Parts: sequence; C-alpha cells; structure tokens
Amino acid sequence: MNVPKHIAIILDGNGRWAKAKGMPRNYGHVQGSKNVERICETAYKMGVKYLTVYAFSTENWNRPDSEVKALMKLLRDYMKTCIKTANKNRMKVRVLGDKTGLDEDIRTRIAQLEEASKDNDGLNFQIAINYGSRDEMIRAMRRMAKDCMEGKLMPQEICEDVFEGYLDTHDIPDPDLLIRTSGEIRLSNYLLWQLAYTEFYFTDVLWPDFSKEELEKAIEYYNRKDRRFGGVKEE
Repeated sequence: MNVPKHIAIILDGNGRWAKAKGMPRNYGHVQGSKNVERICETAYKMGVKYLTVYAFSTENWNRPDSEVKALMKLLRDYMKTCIKTANKNRMKVRVLGDKTGLDEDIRTRIAQLEEASKDNDGLNFQIAINYGSRDEMIRAMRRMAKDCMEGKLMPQEICEDVFEGYLDTHDIPDPDLLIRTSGEIRLSNYLLWQLAYTEFYFTDVLWPDFSKEELEKAIEYYNRKDRRFGGVKEE
C-alpha cells in the first residue's frame, strides 16, 4: 500500500461526540486531544512522515468564552506533556499559526517544545494553533512587502517558491491527503495554498472515534485515486 508522505487532518466533531454521550463539550475536546497522540503513533508506524492537525483556528475565538478558556487550558496541559511524548516517539513538533495572538506562557511553552524536539528524526508533527490560511497568506505578504521595501527582495523575483518560503509551512511538503472528520465537507480556511493538489477524504466519524482502522480506510481511498497533474498521471 502506498502510504501518503504527508497527511493533514481537520479534527472535527469533539463537541458533538460529547453531546451524544450526555457530556459537556469540553470533555469531547479532552478525548479528542488524547486521540491526537494515538493517531500520531499509528501514522508514524504506518510510514507517514508528516502529520499536520488543525487544533485551533483564528475563527475559534468566536466560540463561547467558557469553551475558549477550556481549550486554552487544554493547550497548556498538552504543551506540558508534549515534550516528553515527542522525545519518546522521536517527534519533531512545529506550531503553525499566529503565535502573537496567544498568551505569553503558551508562546514560551511552544518555543520550548519546538527547541526540545528540533533534532528528533521521527514523525514531523505540525499543530495549527490560532491558524487561518487567509491570515497566514496576509502575514506572508506583509513580510514580503517589508523585504521589498528594504531592498532584500525585488518584486520581479516573487514566484511560487519565494512565496512558499514566507508561509508558516516553509520547508514542509504539501499534504498528499486531507482528512476531515464529522461529515462536514469544507476546508474551513485550512492550508488553502498547500492543498492545491491534495486528495480530500471526508468521513462521518467524529474525531474521538477516529481510529487506526479509519485511518487505514482513508489511505485505502487515497490509493484508489488516479492522481493526475496537468493531465499527466503521477508515477
């Protein structure tokens, strides 16, 4: 089986999963967080090199204050344990998104995690936090404009490769497969530039229930696709 080099996932359905069980939404987020660790380990064992998950979008700030606070607490707790998890599984962790919008203690923990895991040679694990693809591209264009004003970049030098170098995902290959759980069929402002030639897989399974078997189904779907680029079949 041809395993995708890079899989991106939109983690969706935590709240609905909890509601179906008569539990508060925050319980669903906690269980969803635990499932991220399981899927990271599973994906790496299957041969996936890069895994990128959508944890908290720029639009998620519009959720009720109590839920946002609970998500930030969950993020803080996750950052505390992730260094140990990363070293155990040899994960190289990188956070995508506008970190300036996060509290200082979270930014500090992110920096510590990225530094501690930078030399690990296992799964390359990207977490999108306070991330929105339009925001990412605007931030990239502002940095390009600044470099142009300072004479570091000439407008005629701007091409796809140069632009990609300013994105949060610079040096990371584009996803081969996107998975979205919970039955929603939209991208929700996620990796819009990077998903130009990605295969999409949508499943009704809610994220906390997304298992190794469900990941295998997604990869089997990917293998059935006749991938073509510009009318030429990918070899």
